[in-house]
Order: sequence, then C-alpha cells, then structure tokens
Amino acid sequence: MPTPRGKILLQYLILLVGSVIAAFSLAKILVPNAIMDGGMVGIAMIVSRLTGLPLSILTVVLNVPLVGIGSQKLEKSFLFRSAAAMVMFSIALDLFSGPLMQGLVITEDKLLGTVFGGLLLGFGVGLVLLSGGCLDGTEAAAILISKKMSVSVGQVVLCCNVVIYLTAGLLFNLDSALYSMLTYIVVSYVEDFVNTGMQQGKAVMIITDHGKEIAQKIYDTLGRTVTLIEGSGLISGEKIVLYCVITRIELTSMRKIIESVDYSAFMSVSDVSEIVGKHIKNNKGLKKKKKLPAPKKTKHNAT
Repeated sequence: MPTPRGKILLQYLILLVGSVIAAFSLAKILVPNAIMDGGMVGIAMIVSRLTGLPLSILTVVLNVPLVGIGSQKLEKSFLFRSAAAMVMFSIALDLFSGPLMQGLVITEDKLLGTVFGGLLLGFGVGLVLLSGGCLDGTEAAAILISKKMSVSVGQVVLCCNVVIYLTAGLLFNLDSALYSMLTYIVVSYVEDFVNTGMQQGKAVMIITDHGKEIAQKIYDTLGRTVTLIEGSGLISGEKIVLYCVITRIELTSMRKIIESVDYSAFMSVSDVSEIVGKHIKNNKGLKKKKKLPAPKKTKHNAT
C-alpha cells in the first residue's frame, strides 16, 4: 500500500494526466471542428472565437474566480488541486495549439469529432474529478448553489450549458450547437463512469452449502467481511445465504472464489446505488488475515 504522501503524489499525477488528455481533446478535436465544450471553458471558447484571444489564457481567467469562491466553502485541497489542473490544462492547450502540433489533424468529420472528442474529454475530466480537483469553475459554483437551493449540481450545470449552447447557436450556427450538446452528453456519461464507475458497488448474494468456507476465503482474498444468513429452500432444504458488497473490478475474483469452494452455489449480483460507511473500500483484511468469528444467524427463506 502506498504511503499517505505517495498516495497524494499519485493523485496529483493522475490529475495532471487527465488535464493533458482534456486539453488534447479540446485543442485537436473539438475546436478544429467548431464543437463547443460546456461551462466556463465553453464561454472561453466563444470569447476566443469572437476576440481572437488565446483560449489557454481565457480558461484560467474565467475559471479562477469561481474556483476561488467555491474553495471557501469546500476543502482547501480542492483549490490547490484545481489550480494545478487548470495550469496544466492551460499549458497543454498552448502546446497542442502551437506551431509544433499545427500539422496534427485527428479528424475533420464532425460526428467523429463529437464522439471521440467527447470520449477523450470525458475521460480526462473524469480523472481530474477522481483526483479531487476540477477543470471548470462552473462545478464549484453549482455545488454552492445546490446547497442554498433545492436543485442538484447536475441541474445547475445543465442549465448553464443550455444557455451557452443556445448562445453559440445564435452567434455561429445551429449545427455546431447541436453537435456540442451531443458532445456534452458523451462527456457527462464518460466522466461519471471514470469518476465513480470503477468503484461502483456490487451487492452479491450467494446461496450455498459451504457458507463458512466461502466467507473465510472472501475475507482472506479480498479483505471483505460477509454477512451469513440461515436460509431454507422450498426444495433444496437448509442453506446458508451470504451477502457481501464489493466493487465491480472484484467481481471476477469473487466468481473464482465461489467456484473453487462450491461449483453448484447460486450467486446473484445487483448494482448498489449508494453505500454508507467504509465497508466498500476497507481492505485491512489483506494486511492481517484472521479467522472470522462465528456469525449470529437469522432465519431467512431462500429459494
């Protein structure tokens, strides 16, 4: 396991890599195809096209005030991480838009630019958010607004982006606005997947005759505790029902564990929309393995 300092350095590294990916998508795919991003970056793109000012400078100038306001109500580390992300984003924009990269053309097809530009931008922004920062001050402002009004952060950002895209459609052309809205949908989906998807909880329910053995092996291998419930099947008779919450990347290991102990065990998997507590990320069992205590069983009818 990395040390606390090593973990922070790794987060900053991921944050900077995400900023570079987002800048590449913007400079080499979206901007050449006149596809707008949302938020303050979208406003910066509109101002840049109207005035000719460098996009890299405008993104920082427009975002810093909002991030500064948001950092007063949020964690202080949010300000430092966001500042680092925005500086790297600005530098990368300058690099990718400069003469050295002028000849690099990814695609001139608007539909391809919309899809792949949105995928790359969403991936980059998702990495930044995953590391505790942001590239767009609109998100920081949206968090503050959502705390004072009965609206979600997503609704605030969506309303801002609708105004931006309508403005872009009036100033430039409607096609660009529509492609931009499609890009926003792609970016939102990928960003959400990167930010939470790989850590999304999966609830696993296992019906078996070897409950204690499977529970012990899950604990030894994955460091996850398991709830054991006494069940009774209509035809199969007495069974042990195990309940455990894991991440999606641990699902393959879970299948192998169950098959190695009881190949005929029944397993169902469902998504978990919210997890309260630290069970999902608690891997202390990996450091010090010990025998699970005898569970207090409760009656439960199993099919």
